[in-house]
Amino acid sequence: MTKEQERARARRRHEEQQKTAKPPVSDSRRDKQVFGVILAVILIIAAVIVVPKLVGSSDGVTPAAGSTTPASAPASTPTSSGGLAEGQKLAAGCTAPPALQSTPKQQKDVPPKGAVAGKTYVATVKTTCGDLTFELDGDKAPQTVASFINLAKTGYWAPSPCHRVTTEGIFVLQCGDPTGTGQGGPGYTFGIENAPKNGKYPTGVLAMARTSDPKSNGGQFFITYDETQLPTDGGGYTIFGKVTKGLDIVKKIAANKAVAPNPTDGTPVSPISILSVSVTEKKA
Repeated sequence: MTKEQERARARRRHEEQQKTAKPPVSDSRRDKQVFGVILAVILIIAAVIVVPKLVGSSDGVTPAAGSTTPASAPASTPTSSGGLAEGQKLAAGCTAPPALQSTPKQQKDVPPKGAVAGKTYVATVKTTCGDLTFELDGDKAPQTVASFINLAKTGYWAPSPCHRVTTEGIFVLQCGDPTGTGQGGPGYTFGIENAPKNGKYPTGVLAMARTSDPKSNGGQFFITYDETQLPTDGGGYTIFGKVTKGLDIVKKIAANKAVAPNPTDGTPVSPISILSVSVTEKKA
């Protein structure tokens, strides 16, 4: 084979290789590919961070006021120094909430129920939006009423925010946790009393909040500002009284709903805090 033939053969091999080879990536195209990979990674990280915040957590309890750990946690909690949290605004006739208690009072023993059994009591609850009046039924719920009176006398709720309002499906304002998180308690717990078998809670009912544990009643309670159907699983929720004055205040707070991102269940847009609670026996 002559040198000319060898050169021609080499040229043909080079041409064949060029036909099957992938074209090189230009600098601009390479930059676009790298940017695309980086963008995809950022989107994945964002999804991991954001999605859990948008999906409410659950402790196995229907998202009703019967849970001391709300099914969807409050989007905004009261500030330790008092005043309004992000997304909140005062309702007409209300004053700014006070600072949270630095160390909520704790007790070990469940108060005895014998002294209140069969009696009726009147509780005056002073709040940042006006006074609420409760009638407490020591006949149907003696243990709960005994606990309520004990916590009132020891100043357990002075002050404490109503940390949760629900405005769809169930209609309640939940109060009684000095920490404002929905997870606080007085240090003791007790069981269910006087829970309706049909799960119906009329407007103006005063009932105890709890977790899925039937013996987890403590210091948190809720007010129904409209008729509410709650689950009966686990025994329902203790009804221990009713609101006889100030239900209009509760409805005013509920009308403004909860702070975003879940306006139907969470921290009230219009804050209301308990300032003091006094209880007297109702004479026949």
